[in-house]
Amino acid sequence: MKINGSIALVTGAGRGIGKAVALTLGRQGATVILTARTMKELDQVKKEIEVAGGSAHSIRADLTDTEDIQALFAETDSKYHRLDILVNNAGITMDRPVREMPTGDFDAMWALNVRAVFNCTKFALPLMEAQKQGAIVNVASLAGKNSFVGGAAYSATKWALIGFSRSLMLEVREHNIRVITICPGSVDTSFSSTSTDPKRSEKILHPQDVADSIVAALMMPDRAMVSEIDIRPTNPK
Repeated sequence: MKINGSIALVTGAGRGIGKAVALTLGRQGATVILTARTMKELDQVKKEIEVAGGSAHSIRADLTDTEDIQALFAETDSKYHRLDILVNNAGITMDRPVREMPTGDFDAMWALNVRAVFNCTKFALPLMEAQKQGAIVNVASLAGKNSFVGGAAYSATKWALIGFSRSLMLEVREHNIRVITICPGSVDTSFSSTSTDPKRSEKILHPQDVADSIVAALMMPDRAMVSEIDIRPTNPK
């Protein structure tokens, strides 16, 4: 896939991995549609992309609201008439033992980590199928493969996302649409509690590591699909 000249939509683009992915795609020449709930953060990322010579467009959306998602993709279609790359990055975690977890927290994780990905993908597919090409990147986690204490609900959402992605890949490959699942370990963002420890921060992954992996997978020849990538610290100890 040629990233230069493509139209890419990144969810959760205001900070962390999403911001790094958006900036990297922008530097590679993509027009980046930025979406999240906080417009101030999106506008800052947009400014950084434009200062670097790229192009971006901010659209505020609550991805737990199906109508917001529908409006997001309707605006994308109206403004650009295509979509080449969708990066489903937005997600949350609220780690605690099952017996202590409020049902509302459980539902909130499923609404954003799984249901929102389903809805974004569903609205993106008609655009990609019409142009007979595209790439969908789903940011999962190693927590979707390796369980941990306090992570039952979060791990369950990421296991579900991996399963969803694997089935989706088989469904859409005939339309020349690639599905790439990224499974990072601990990343130095506000999402990770380890980010407050400077020594630990030197050992764990950084958002740019994930962004670079995504771009490398996207730039594979059209005949080749990297369907799943595990990214972990080389030596976390």
